[in-house]
Amino acid sequence: MTFLKRHRLLATVTLGCIAMSAMPASAKEAPAASAAVQTQQQRPRNVIFILVDDLRFDGLGFLQPGIKTPNIDRLAAGGSYFPNTRVTSSLCSPSRATILTGMTARNHGVVDNNNSSEEGLTFFPKYLQGQGYQTAFFGKWHMGNDTASPRPGFDKWLSFSGQGNYYPNTGIPDAQFAKGVVHKYNVDGKEVPQKGYITDELTDYAMNWLTKERDPKKPFFLYLSHKAVHSDPLPPPRYAHQYDNFQFRLPASAANTPENYKGKPRWVYDQRNTWHGIDFYYNSDMPMTEYLKYYYATLSAVDDSVGRIMQYLKKAGLEKDTLVVFTSDNGFQVGEHGLIDKRTAYEASVKVPLVMYEPGTVPAGVVNTGAIRNLDFAPTFLDLAGAPKPAQFEGKSAWPLITGKVAAKDWQAPDFTYEYYWEWTFPQTPGTFAIQRGNLKYIQYYGVYDIDELYDVAADPDEMQNLAEDPKYLSAKIELRKALYAQLANSQGKHVIPYTQRQSIGAVRRNRNGTGAAPFPDEWLVEPNREDRLDPIVNDSLAKQAAHDRGENFLPAPIVGQGTNSVEHGVKSLPDKPANSH
Repeated sequence: MTFLKRHRLLATVTLGCIAMSAMPASAKEAPAASAAVQTQQQRPRNVIFILVDDLRFDGLGFLQPGIKTPNIDRLAAGGSYFPNTRVTSSLCSPSRATILTGMTARNHGVVDNNNSSEEGLTFFPKYLQGQGYQTAFFGKWHMGNDTASPRPGFDKWLSFSGQGNYYPNTGIPDAQFAKGVVHKYNVDGKEVPQKGYITDELTDYAMNWLTKERDPKKPFFLYLSHKAVHSDPLPPPRYAHQYDNFQFRLPASAANTPENYKGKPRWVYDQRNTWHGIDFYYNSDMPMTEYLKYYYATLSAVDDSVGRIMQYLKKAGLEKDTLVVFTSDNGFQVGEHGLIDKRTAYEASVKVPLVMYEPGTVPAGVVNTGAIRNLDFAPTFLDLAGAPKPAQFEGKSAWPLITGKVAAKDWQAPDFTYEYYWEWTFPQTPGTFAIQRGNLKYIQYYGVYDIDELYDVAADPDEMQNLAEDPKYLSAKIELRKALYAQLANSQGKHVIPYTQRQSIGAVRRNRNGTGAAPFPDEWLVEPNREDRLDPIVNDSLAKQAAHDRGENFLPAPIVGQGTNSVEHGVKSLPDKPANSH
C-alpha cells in the first residue's frame, strides 16, 4: 500500500473512532446530515477561516500516528475532512492572493513572494461587508510590498511585515532587546509591540474581537492567518520538548537511489543538494527527522488555538451558526523525491489539509473525496452568505459538496490547473505548469532543458512511475497539453510569463561535499548525424509514434551536405543545364 493510500485509510478509520467516542448520538449518523441541511432554516452564518502556513496534507493527528492535534482531530470528527484539496500555486503569497481574490496567479499578478503588487485587486471580505458582515483579519498577510498596513475589506486588522516572528525578540540581540527593541504588529493602522508567542497572541487578539469588539447582532467573518508552521518553526516553551523521544519517518522516495530517480527530471536530482533539497535543506546539516520535531511542536500551539475558539463557540451558543474552516496555504515536502518545501506540482506540495465543521450543516465524521481548490474558497464563502459571484472570480462554489447536497461521486470538479513562476530568490525550482483531469496529472516545465511528467495519481499517488513516454498514454498526454495551454491563458486571452525584478543571486549554494549534478536521460544520448534529429521537435502524434514503432524515422533530416540535404541531391531536381551555366 502506498504512502498516500495509507493516510487516506487511516483518516477514514480514525475519524470514525473519534466521532463515535466523542460526538453525541445524533451526530454519528452521517447519512442523515444532508437531509438536515435541506430542512435547516436559512440564516446568515458566521465563518471562522483558520489558515496555517506550510502544513503538510497529512500533518494532523488523525492522519499520522504520533502527531498530537486533539482539537483539530475533534473538529474533523464532528465535521468533514476533504483529502482532495489542492492549491493552484504552491507558494505563500500567490496562494494567499488566490484565496482572497478568487483569481489565479496569472490574473491577480501576485506571482511570487517578492513584493508583487496588489493594485486593482478586490478581496472577497469586501463583498461580505456588502452583505452586512463584520470582517476581521489577524495574522500573516505577506503580500504587497511587504507592508502590514490595513487592507480594504476588513473592519478589524492585525498583521505584521513579511513572515513575522515567533517570539518578540527572535533574531534581535540581547543588547538591543534590553533597550526595548522588539518586533511589531500593525493593529488597525497603529504600530503595537509584540509581547508574546505569536500563535498565542494572534489567538488572544481574535478572541478579544469575538468576545468584546464585534457587534453580536451582525454575522461575522474572522480570518485567522497563522505564521505557524513556516520555517524556521519555533514552538512555545510548553511544547519545546514534546517530540524529543519521537522518531519521525521520511517517505521512501527521499533515499538517493537509481530507482527513486528513474523517470524524474534532471532538475529534481540537481535540487537535492540545495536550499530546497533533503541533503542540504536551508543550507543546514540538521536531519529532516530532527526538523520535524520543531515543526509539529509548533503546530501544537495552533491546535491549542483551535481548542480555544471551539470552546468559545460552544459556550456562546454559536456552534450551529458558525462554519469553521481549517486549512493551509500550501503543502510541504519532507523528502519526497529528495525535495523539501513547496513550489513543485508533486502531490506533497500541492495538497493541503482541509477540515470543515458546522453541526447540522456540514456532515459529521465524513471523509469527503470531492476535489476542492483554494481557488474555490472565495466563491464558496460568498455563496453561503447569499452574495452574487463577481465576474472576475475563476473558482466554483463548493458549498453543495460541503453540505452534502451533492455527493462526492456526483461532484463535477473542474480540471486542477497549476502554475508556479520561476523566482530568482530560489532558482532551483523551474517554472512549473500542470493539469490534472480525473486521475491523470501532466506536468511540464518552462525555460529548463528537461523532460515532462505524467502520473496516474490514483494508481500511483506517490508519483514514482512517469508515464510521459509510454505510448499507451500518448493521446492523453497530447490532450492534456492542449488543455493546459488553453487554461493558462489570462483574462485577456494571452499567455504571459510574469516575473519580478532580480535583486540578488538567490539561494544558490550547495554542499561542497554533497551530491553533484544529475546525468541526462540515457535516451537523449545519441551518436552524431542521425537522420531522425528533427523527430523530437515535431509535434507528438499517433502517426509519429507508429513510425517509431516500425523502426522508421518520422521526418528524415540528414545533416547539411548529406543525403537528401545536399547539393548533389538537389541538383537532380533542376533542369538539365551546362555544368557552369548561370
